[in-house]
Amino acid sequence: MPSYIPINFEQQQLNQLGQIGVQQRGTLIPTNDYFQTNQYSATNPDALATGDAQGKGTGNDGLLNAYDFVAGNNRDVQERASEVAINYYKAQVPYTTPSV
Repeated sequence: MPSYIPINFEQQQLNQLGQIGVQQRGTLIPTNDYFQTNQYSATNPDALATGDAQGKGTGNDGLLNAYDFVAGNNRDVQERASEVAINYYKAQVPYTTPSV
């Protein structure tokens, strides 16, 4: 039968690792800036693609923005534009299969 050793979680003084943890926790764990007055939702400015680095969606097409070319943050839009520039098949020139 195993014997149990009680653990005392009421440590009064932090050891060196605990002190480093307290120091680093403030910088490594980001703060949540969404409160009752500023709840994160589909209409929150941080969720919408308004040209900043945060927003992703637009809510325009109802299809998870699969066909909305302004969806994403500013970097996403720039990358999409550069990729579409080298793609020969666009909305005006769709890819089709040859007829037999």
